[in-house]
Amino acid sequence: MILEVSQYLENYLWPHFDPLAATFEHVMSIIIMVNEKFRENVAAWTCFHERKDAFKVFLERVLRLKEGRELSIAEKTNYLVFMINAFQSLEDEVVSRTILRLANLKSWYSLSYGRFQMELCLNPGLVKKWKRMIKKEPVKGGGSHLDPLTKVEVMFVRNLIEEFMEILDSQVFPQKQLSGEDNELIDATGLGLLNDACVLYCERFMEFLIDLLSQLPTRRYLRPLVADVAVVAKCHLSALYRHEKGKLFAQLVDLLQFYEGFEINDHTGTQLTDHEVLESHYSRMQSFQLLAFKKMEKLRELALTNIGSIHKRANLTKKLSVLSPEELRNFVCCKLKLVSKEDPWSERVDFLIEVMLSYFEKQQSQKEAINALPLYPNEQIMWDESVVPSINYSGEGCLALPKLNLQFLTLHDYLLRNFNLFRLESTYEIREDIQEAVPHLLAYINNDGGTAFRGWSRMGVPIKEFKITEVKQPNIGEVKPSSVTAEVTYSVSSYRAHIRSEWDALKEHDVLFLLSIRPLFEPLSAEEEDKASVPQKLGLQFVRGCEVIEIRDEEGNLMNDFSGKIKRDEWKPPKGELRTVTVALDTAQYHMDVSNIAEKGAEDVYGTFNVLMRRKPKENNFKAILESIRDLMNEYCIVPKWLENIFLGYGDPSAAQWTNMPDVLETVDFKDTFVDADHLKESFVDYEVSFVNSDGSENLNPRPPFKIKLPRTLKPNNGTLTGHAMSTSGATNDINVVDANYQKEALVIETYTPPDPGPYPQDQPKQNLVRFTPTQVEAIISGIQPGLTMVVGPPGTGKTDTAVQILNVLYHNCPSQRTLIITHSNQALNDLFEKIMQRDVPARYLLRLGQGEQELATDLDFSRQGRVNAMLVRRLELLSEVERLARSLQLPEDVGYTCETAGYFWLLHVYSRWEQFLAACAENKEKSTFVRDRFPFKEFFYDTPHPVFTGESFEKDMQAATGCFRHLKNMFQELEECRAFELLKSTADRANYLMTKQAKIVAMTCTHAALKRKDFLQLGFKYDNLLMEESAQILEIETFIPMLLQRQEDGHARLKRCILIGDHHQLPPVVKNMAFQKYSHMDQSLFTRFVRLGIPYIELNAQGRARPSIAKLYNWRYRDLGDLPSVKEEVVFNRANAGFAYDYQLVDVPDYLGKGETTPSPWFYQNEGEAEYVVSVYIYMRLLGYPANKISILTTYNGQKLLIRDVVNRRCVPYDFIGPPSKVTTVDKFQGQQNDFILLSIVRTRFVGHLRDVRRLVVAMSRARLGLYVFCRRSLFEQCYELQPTFQLLLERPDHLALNVNEITSYTERNFEDPGPGHHVHLVSGIEEMGSIIDRLYQEKLRHQFDQNGPYLSHLEPSENTDGMQSGQQTMDTDMPEQTEDDMPHKIKEATTVDNVTGYNNVEDVTMVDNSDGVANGNPSP
Repeated sequence: MILEVSQYLENYLWPHFDPLAATFEHVMSIIIMVNEKFRENVAAWTCFHERKDAFKVFLERVLRLKEGRELSIAEKTNYLVFMINAFQSLEDEVVSRTILRLANLKSWYSLSYGRFQMELCLNPGLVKKWKRMIKKEPVKGGGSHLDPLTKVEVMFVRNLIEEFMEILDSQVFPQKQLSGEDNELIDATGLGLLNDACVLYCERFMEFLIDLLSQLPTRRYLRPLVADVAVVAKCHLSALYRHEKGKLFAQLVDLLQFYEGFEINDHTGTQLTDHEVLESHYSRMQSFQLLAFKKMEKLRELALTNIGSIHKRANLTKKLSVLSPEELRNFVCCKLKLVSKEDPWSERVDFLIEVMLSYFEKQQSQKEAINALPLYPNEQIMWDESVVPSINYSGEGCLALPKLNLQFLTLHDYLLRNFNLFRLESTYEIREDIQEAVPHLLAYINNDGGTAFRGWSRMGVPIKEFKITEVKQPNIGEVKPSSVTAEVTYSVSSYRAHIRSEWDALKEHDVLFLLSIRPLFEPLSAEEEDKASVPQKLGLQFVRGCEVIEIRDEEGNLMNDFSGKIKRDEWKPPKGELRTVTVALDTAQYHMDVSNIAEKGAEDVYGTFNVLMRRKPKENNFKAILESIRDLMNEYCIVPKWLENIFLGYGDPSAAQWTNMPDVLETVDFKDTFVDADHLKESFVDYEVSFVNSDGSENLNPRPPFKIKLPRTLKPNNGTLTGHAMSTSGATNDINVVDANYQKEALVIETYTPPDPGPYPQDQPKQNLVRFTPTQVEAIISGIQPGLTMVVGPPGTGKTDTAVQILNVLYHNCPSQRTLIITHSNQALNDLFEKIMQRDVPARYLLRLGQGEQELATDLDFSRQGRVNAMLVRRLELLSEVERLARSLQLPEDVGYTCETAGYFWLLHVYSRWEQFLAACAENKEKSTFVRDRFPFKEFFYDTPHPVFTGESFEKDMQAATGCFRHLKNMFQELEECRAFELLKSTADRANYLMTKQAKIVAMTCTHAALKRKDFLQLGFKYDNLLMEESAQILEIETFIPMLLQRQEDGHARLKRCILIGDHHQLPPVVKNMAFQKYSHMDQSLFTRFVRLGIPYIELNAQGRARPSIAKLYNWRYRDLGDLPSVKEEVVFNRANAGFAYDYQLVDVPDYLGKGETTPSPWFYQNEGEAEYVVSVYIYMRLLGYPANKISILTTYNGQKLLIRDVVNRRCVPYDFIGPPSKVTTVDKFQGQQNDFILLSIVRTRFVGHLRDVRRLVVAMSRARLGLYVFCRRSLFEQCYELQPTFQLLLERPDHLALNVNEITSYTERNFEDPGPGHHVHLVSGIEEMGSIIDRLYQEKLRHQFDQNGPYLSHLEPSENTDGMQSGQQTMDTDMPEQTEDDMPHKIKEATTVDNVTGYNNVEDVTMVDNSDGVANGNPSP
């Protein structure tokens, strides 16, 4: 690791690699360094791309590395890990071209003759391909072909398999002795015989084979090879498979067996249906019986038996036992040709039977397997380290987990891998919660020998009574019960009011856990405790999950009912202290438990439960997501045909681009996208733009809106590139080379005068004011066309504005279509929604689902209930307008009684009068006052702000009359939409109608989509377009589920557009367990996978957030990220930060009190020196007059965040002229947010840590608009290869904080590029000097008697709170003692470490910083 961090590969190994002269040791060293990079999750192949030819030769050398040389077991393991990593990097062109040669048809030369014949019989299409391949083979001098077995690609995998079999058979147990025919292991010394290095090799080899069989390009030709050697059968019979230390190996073998028999046609890549799998199995069994009938007299009985009675393992073994060993060998090797007779294992009877069984036994289908799995974890899986590893997974070993890489075999494979990983990730989180809650209960054995509890836990409560109340009969075709219901009674008497209210807030569908605790009679000794497992320490026997059906109080009254059984006015607070909750148990788990009791005499789990545990609602949504995945597995799929191949990772990456799609929108009305004609011309620089009117005549003074007939061959701007184009920066330069004879294509733009919307101000459409860049326009064009659109939005490039304009244009061009908006966070959803509300989309068509709706900064309520109420209020307003219209026409007012009567009124009186008026107008066009005199609804429009008609021109008045009629028409159209709310009486029906029929744009978070999928399907929810913001931050499966919230129509998916907006250069989705993140790549989003697959995307290329100088710290990561004119021209970006010489700086922080980074507990990093320094600079800024709400303090670790909060609490909060900053949080939590000034603490002083992930660096550098000050250990970070581009820029400036001591207010006229005169710039030597500077500044402030803070950069918004006082701060001030000089905020007291950080909840009230990611029950997360 130290060599890797020191850039041993980049600076020494690779530059000195000579393709011809490099030694074995040199090549092996490179292999080890590449493996280390993969283990650390950093880009491994980047440095090789500078010498591509040498890279190809290096890979060839690797393939031939073993020739004529015997490697040690450690070298073999490293070699194998390199091959695993190479096969996982098929998106790299050089790697894939070399590596995929090992998995082509030539590898079949190494098959046994019988297997080769069998494979060609099963796949007749390959015979021609094989013959063509032989013809192309090079010929020797004598005319004969070269021996194919000498080629590396022919024997490479075969040799590896045979090497593995030798190690498994003879080296795992070096001194093993076998006794007799049973091959039983005589192990006199217990576990001492096992060779751990060989076990690791065997586990890694299983991982290697699983990877090969779980990707179609490698599976196609290598699966027969694995079957030919019968790897699975041999592993099943190995001693390691049955050994207790071979548990992980056994799980990996089972996973390999699963992928070997996967339900897919290897050569077409199509998924086999259950029926096809069954047909194939029966066909195989019939051929087997026919052969047995013809050739084997002894197997006559087997040949005549029905298939149902022999395809089970036990029955088939019994029938085969009549054959002698030699007959069996002859039958398997010569007749069936399942294995070669040359294989030494073919002499073992148990092996031959195992091969027969694995080939003919009926396998459980994937659907059956997933339906039989319990959704809740139990105690066995929870503490199994090979599937749910603890947090400190190093990446050195492998795990029995599926991987999410580039490609998947089928949609079932995709769902199954995600189901398993999501289930295990939630298992890990549940395990952590149990380990947190149970110890607080202080369980002990009472005098009666039963379990009792001395303590209490917020999340766990002792059970008074548990009883199963109903077990329903299984559904047809199933063995598990259709439902199991139980009642759990517990008391809330020991809880205070706020915790009691949390328990009383339990509602339907909440997930609870039933625990069985049986503590030890005597406490464990220290030695025993070290060896004991977590369940043993906790006394935990069983864990079972359940789902709340209903909850009742002591008197049996229903609580928290959302079904409408209890009306709102009848609701009463719960009575008594006992609560009875009715729960649904997991039927699959119940069936397993009952079977174990009946068959194995196991203990009755359901009689032992004594603790009920709940979890935080936000973290407890796993069951709904797992159910959604399971439901998708049971449905016939699902993904739109145009997306399916791309989704699985195959085919042409650009196949789903709009230019390759049918049914494109030929002509698009861009409405207010373009601010003026020049803006449009700037957006289509490659075209000769001309403007015409609707009648085809040329328009010399064009004004928006514009309609454009888009050519299918629309030339992309510089923003479009494929996923691989990141490194080929030279490709874009060709665009600017102009040929002298080049003739620009013509693009004809149609201008039109929009119809008069009506005479009232509210009739006028809201206009877009954003001048979109050409790349944003390209994204908008792609987004409104059918197909897949991917937009990469670097920080500050207007992702949200682009998304909103796509929605706006889409609504106006396809008014009948419905769009679903999905984001990761409520914050992003609300930002998007607030901007949509400012566009020309009627509020009645907008709907916001989920919990974050109340945070919307608007007076309107966009929840389902709020929209229903708004529609009912609007109905009354419109009906009163109808009555006013009737009065103006001297008609009875009762026409406005209901929407129905208003509809008749429209047809009989309004529309008929309009038609008569139009007919009259047609005959009187020459009369200029005719419209004004004869307009039938003139009385109604008496209250318009300006007179409707002038009487000067017939045309103008006619246009105004049409606008008035449009106002009326819209009014009655809206009433028609309100009619359903009049007819439907219940609130639920109205809300469901609104969601499924009325709303055109429905927004929700990905979590809400997964939780409510079943409800959406039941209600018949439909949508045509999906727009996903923050899609690089959403787990792959949480991106997939929102695509499938509707049922298919006639076997086809309705989805027409999928627009993914995100930034794969920023942080990925959060996965708490490092093993799932590092080993399984669970943190890879669908967006990132699509980019890796080379799917074209549009990268926005102009940022408007930060000063150009600050943007340079991260824009190197993007292809062509420039700056919008606003950040170059606006005054705020050109003025210096008062009091500071520079707008950004790296500040080197040495050891403080003899310490750098500290870890009071594992993974909990703190740095006192940086914490004190950062807070000192914050105080300095506040004393100058910078507003607190314009400053955020960020750090890269939770431990440091808590330490800084504590220092802020001590040094800032008690003084009202300082107060807390806007936020003190981690970089990860601050993604998607920004502030004017960022103070960043990087913490680490020994190892770089997780900032080596460049994505975290990009987020950290891109949060600041005007000032960024980075506090870190220079000597460590300047050496880090991945971070070089940023740190080289930072280190061009002094590494001591440079202050402009002449400026003592927050206002300056100085330009940001001017540090100030040399005698005014002072370099701060360290933390102590910073304290004395604050002291001096404070005294100076007192001397000048500043009662208020000075003006803050006067060009900022005047509404900003310049004194930095946040609401709720006064509560602290009243408790503070009188200030003495020693109590002043500039005095740096001994920093508080985690051991004496207390009162975080109080700090939260004051600093208003979200602590949800920090301490939970006193146990800080990393």
